[in-house]
Amino acid sequence: MSVEGFNLGWVARYQSPDGNAVVQLVTGDATAPEDSVISVHVGADVDEAYEEAKRRGYEIVHPLTEEAWGLRRFFVRAPDGNVINMAGHSDE
Repeated sequence: MSVEGFNLGWVARYQSPDGNAVVQLVTGDATAPEDSVISVHVGADVDEAYEEAKRRGYEIVHPLTEEAWGLRRFFVRAPDGNVINMAGHSDE
């Protein structure tokens, strides 16, 4: 994980030189009301995932948002109380 994809101070992404392995580290989410325990990349389907979460009555902790760094995401609370970041990049 020697290639730094980006680093905003509170979130950074590192990857292997071939790009096949990626890890993203979050120390505290600067743009959401709560920190998530995990991020799930749903790609271009993030809008559909958001509508499905609302349809099922899941608690939306952070609404669907286009972040300044090109990520479209929302946070949902899992039944166990953990907050999950559902995300996709706007260029997908």
